[in-house]
Amino acid sequence: MIKEKIQQIAKDIFDDVVANRRHLHSHPELSFHEVETSVFVANKLEELGLEYHKMADTGLVALLKGDKPSDQVVALRADMDALPILEANDVPYKSQNPGVMHACGHDVHTSSLLGVAKILTDLKGEFGGTVKFIFQPAEEKLPGGASLMIQEGVLENPKPQAVIGQHVMPFIDAGKVGFRAGKYMASTDELYVTVRGRGGHGAQPQQNVDPVVITAHIITALQTIVSRSADPKSPSVLSFGKVIANGATNVIPNEVYLEGTFRTMDEKWRSEAHIKIKKMAEGIAESMGGSCEFNIIRGYPFLINEEKLTASTRGHAEDYLGKENVLDLDIWMAAEDFAYYSQVADSCFYRLGTRNESRGITSSVHTPTFDVEESALEQSVGLMAYLAVKQLGN
Repeated sequence: MIKEKIQQIAKDIFDDVVANRRHLHSHPELSFHEVETSVFVANKLEELGLEYHKMADTGLVALLKGDKPSDQVVALRADMDALPILEANDVPYKSQNPGVMHACGHDVHTSSLLGVAKILTDLKGEFGGTVKFIFQPAEEKLPGGASLMIQEGVLENPKPQAVIGQHVMPFIDAGKVGFRAGKYMASTDELYVTVRGRGGHGAQPQQNVDPVVITAHIITALQTIVSRSADPKSPSVLSFGKVIANGATNVIPNEVYLEGTFRTMDEKWRSEAHIKIKKMAEGIAESMGGSCEFNIIRGYPFLINEEKLTASTRGHAEDYLGKENVLDLDIWMAAEDFAYYSQVADSCFYRLGTRNESRGITSSVHTPTFDVEESALEQSVGLMAYLAVKQLGN
């Protein structure tokens, strides 16, 4: 059976997949600068005899056609970029690029997809249909590599019937995976705000227009957008993580600068909320004698896993890993540019467990101590290969 053949090859290539992952982890590159990473991937594809072409500067797309007759197409996606984080791990494969780190598992995603390409190349006589391998840049930075690749036609010629992606999850034990059908991850918008007043001596507030007080009112009042304007059945988050009021104990500044994020899972409400947020902030500032410049940079849309596709992939995962190793996921208000694929094609984005408490591998993504239990790479490459051939109808 093809499942057993996939499992065997996954075991056979495990050391190579780990070596690829460690190479990528040691040589991380930031979003839109994945030059050497792209060359590394291209060389590995050439070794497999796969033709590829570049998209979005550093992105790569390769095709593999099974020998059996079929016009079905499935796309598999991995992201390649790293984060501006100084790695704190003391491991042999520690980042050699200080201040840049694969702290979100994209090294796992890329090395895994290369492993999947190896498995399916070896087994192309066993299945029909076409597999499209998408190695995508810049998931971590707006406007997102996915949006650029879609604009350049990554989902055309041929057009896939399904797009499948995976992401590491340090809250799930290695050996397990998680699925959620329907709405899964949030949209994300960046908020950049400047509140202006008239600064002066802190002991003479009557002579000033205090932007700090105005800002305090704005931050507090904007929470009512979530608590009183949003549908409580549709989650929304409005958070400000950066506030700069560069005054002193006795100095009221002329302006206060803020940065924040707005996230939701409803595109119609998202657009409505943008108008409400901006109008409320500007109105409060004006009513208190100041002004407010409120800029909203629209980010990724929300991510939705198509119901039928997700049900079938989950079933195949249970078949491959065992039902006890396939978990239900809750909605997550983080964002992912895989959402762009999900907005235009039937898509499934699932989670790969990488946690190992006994070895202290428990840190969250986007932290300096993030790492993965590498044994998960065997399940990663095998499962994705199996999902691909099953979605192709084999």
